[in-house]
Formats: sequence, C-alpha cells, structure tokens
Amino acid sequence: MGDEDEEDEEEGSPPTLLFETLQDWERELQRLGAAGWRVSAVNERFDMAPSLPRYLWVPNALLDHDLKRTFAHFQERRVARLCWHHPNGSDLLRAASFHAASEPGSEDIRCLEVLLGAGCRPCVLADTAELPTPQDIQLAHLRLRALCLPGAAADEKWLSALEGTRWLEHVRSCLRKAVEVASLLAGRRCSVVLQEPSDRDLGCLLASLVQLLLDPHSRSLHGFQSLIQREWVAMGHPFPQRLGLHRDSPREESPVFLLFLDCTWQLLQQFPAAFGFTEAYLLALHDSTFLPYCSTFLFSCQRQRGRGGVQQPRTQTYTPVSGRWDPPPGSSVCRLPPIWAWGLRYSRQQRARFRNPAWDPGPLGTPDDVDPQNTPPNTWLGSSSGAVLALSKGSLTPQPFPWRSGRPPPRLLRWAPSLETLIDRGGDPIPAPPRGLLLPCAAGPSVRLWRRCYLRGLPEAQHGRLAPCPALLAEELALLQDRLHAWQQDGTHPEPTSSPLAPSR
Repeated sequence: MGDEDEEDEEEGSPPTLLFETLQDWERELQRLGAAGWRVSAVNERFDMAPSLPRYLWVPNALLDHDLKRTFAHFQERRVARLCWHHPNGSDLLRAASFHAASEPGSEDIRCLEVLLGAGCRPCVLADTAELPTPQDIQLAHLRLRALCLPGAAADEKWLSALEGTRWLEHVRSCLRKAVEVASLLAGRRCSVVLQEPSDRDLGCLLASLVQLLLDPHSRSLHGFQSLIQREWVAMGHPFPQRLGLHRDSPREESPVFLLFLDCTWQLLQQFPAAFGFTEAYLLALHDSTFLPYCSTFLFSCQRQRGRGGVQQPRTQTYTPVSGRWDPPPGSSVCRLPPIWAWGLRYSRQQRARFRNPAWDPGPLGTPDDVDPQNTPPNTWLGSSSGAVLALSKGSLTPQPFPWRSGRPPPRLLRWAPSLETLIDRGGDPIPAPPRGLLLPCAAGPSVRLWRRCYLRGLPEAQHGRLAPCPALLAEELALLQDRLHAWQQDGTHPEPTSSPLAPSR
C-alpha cells in the first residue's frame, strides 16, 4: 500500500478479521492464548449446525467424533463453543438452550461435561431470562423512534415519555448482566456458558459486551470490527429479519444490534479514554447498518451467504484501502464490499474523526501481559471443582448437571457466593480487578439517551431510514403509530400509562 493507504491503519494494530476461513480463527485463538482449545472444522459443510460458522473453538480433549455427539442436545443444534478466553484461565462460552426432549447416554454426558468444562472446574450457566426479549426491544425501539420525531410529545412530558419507551431500561439491564458475567470471569477461574433459546440475539449482545468490558483489544477500532464479525456475523445473527431488510417478515424485526451499539455508546461516555474509536464512528456504523450495497449485514449466517451465490474472498482479513474495494482476482465473489470499507463512503477527514486521540491502548490484554501473582485461585470456597451453578440476579445457586435433574446438588457446595464476595471478600487475599477491566455504572442517571443518534437537530436531519424530508417524517410517524397499535392489540404488550406516540394537536 502507498503512504495514503497506510494512514488508514491503526499504528501497530492487526487488520479486521472476517472469520471466514481457518486462518482467522487460528490467529484469534493464538492471540487469546487459549492453550486448552483448538479450531474444529466439524461444521465445515454446515451439516452439523446450519446457522453456525464453518469453524468452532472446542476443547483439545474432545475429538470431532465425540463432539458430533453433543449437537443434538442443544436447540437448533447450536452447541456450546468458546467465544473468549481470559488470561487467568476463565472461559466464556455460548450455546443455545439444552434440548428438553434429548436423552443423552452416559458417553454423551461425558462429552458434554468436557465441552462445558464442568468436569474439572466450576461451570456457571448464565441465561438471558433477565434481559428483554427481541419483541420487547422492537416495541421499545418503535416508541423511541416515534418519540424522537418532531411534535411527538409535549416538552414538559418528554422525559416521562422517554422512560415510558423502556429503551433505556433495556440498556441498563444489558449492562448490568454484562457486568455480572465479566466480574465472575475476572474474579474466579471458571467456565461461564451464556445460554439463550436460539443463541442468535441476546447471546450475541451479551458476549460482545462482556468482551468489551474485559478485553482492551476489542475496544480498538479493528478489534471492535473483528468482534462484530465473530460474535454477530459469523455466529448467525439474522440481520435481514431483525433489521427489517426483508419487508415480508415484519414480526421478526428487532434492532438487537442497535441496542448493542447504544450500550457501547454508554460505555464510551463513561470511559472515553478506554476506546480507540469515537462517537462519530458509532454513528457511522449505526447509519450504515441498513445500507443495501454492503455485504456484511445482508445474510443471516455463513451458510446462507454461500448459498446466495456470494462466495467469500480467499483472504479472510479486511485491510482498508482508500476509496476502493478490490476483490481477489480470479475469484467469483460478490462485488459488494464489507461495511468496513469506510473509504467508499467517508472522506479522509471524516474517517479521521473515527479515531480517539485520547485513547491509551496500553497492553492489548494478551496472556503475556498478565502477572501470574494476580491470577485468581483455581478453587472456590465451599464448592467442588466440577460444580454446576446458575447465575441469576447477581447470585450463584447450585444446580444439577442437565439431564440429571433427579439428583441433588453436589454435597460440597454448601452455599453459593454472591458476585460481590467473588470479587472482594473480607480479609481474603483476592487481587484487585485486572488492568483493563471496565465496570460501568448502570444506575438510572448514568444511562442516558444517545442524543446525537436519535435527536439529530433540525427536523430535516432527524430522518429515520426512509424519511429524507419533513413530509415523509409525518408519514413515518403515522406508520409507526399503526404498527405500535397492532402490537398492543394482540394483548401481549399492555398500553403504557403515558403513550409517547400521542400526536400533537
């Protein structure tokens, strides 16, 4: 690349990984220093789990032959797999809910124990029951968008109407859950398994937030883009349905990804020097989400991307080139660039505003940067090494291993410590939180409306996806009112006491 192109790169930073081939997964696993894990190609033909990527991170001790026995015991065959490794030895995994109808034999249970890490250290199951459902997120976003249009509510009632949308409440709940999981991973050596029935919505959001709190690399610009590629694009978040890119499935719309961007903005406001990108970058990413000429969010999973006639480039990393997108010669790839080709849509001056000049990257959170003396102990007070626990409302409770519900909890687990005791217990020599760990405040005043995103100043600039002028704004407001009314008529969502969609008189 020339000097002009080199200016687009973060100094000393790796390129954005697209996680489309084996080398990307191996490269990231090596960065994490996860010595006990390997890259498996068991799903290379998508015959084991159609919505999962070709490659998965699985334990070294589990052969592919044994790994195949575990897929049928999870909803949509979305088996548990590693998504991040903490330098202290803790592992963050993701999985769909356990399949209630499955009846694994003794050999299957052994393989599942190895997969979840439940045989050698505590395994914590953290579900998303405390988080909003995709339907809740969609309803809150409809209310928020309508409220932010001109004339939607009187000034004196605007703040109460904002709370009535419940959007900020959903942001708070996601941040609180991410803090709980991050504190657990940093406080004790364990396996934390994030479980969601489908593992394609809130699992993506929660896994990404936890890594933003724990891994400084994910807070760099290219690290953040690689995080989205791995936890959202490769893991099968249904972007076309959730973003409403396909108008034939309005009931499946839910801006889960936009909620994640809002949560990221909240972290950026509380820790402005901890991120390598700025609010301008998040706004550009938010506004680029619906672009039809970028390939990143046009498909629901890697399998659909391939079947749609869009074969992936031979290179699995994206290095930005100023103002152009050049697929590899001789390859039958889609000519649509990834969304990370910012040079196609933004000038050099605009892209310069994406980078945070106050960012202090420090160590990028690799295992070599960790002091062994600050590594948390392997044992938990009052629990056996293979205990299974459930994380709920900030507390850990003993739970039998799945499909062994008739058995009592392990005898050695006399009590379940709270997260506060895991991090800082009385006179115990628990080390301070490691460098780079972010613990945001999720209390009411600390979580604010992303004004530059939802309130764009002049009415002409406050347009949504499809409203470039004030006349179309009124049409969009009427459309939102009709859709919200249809949602409330089905009886599943009660009418708010003060509706933010009441038209001005």
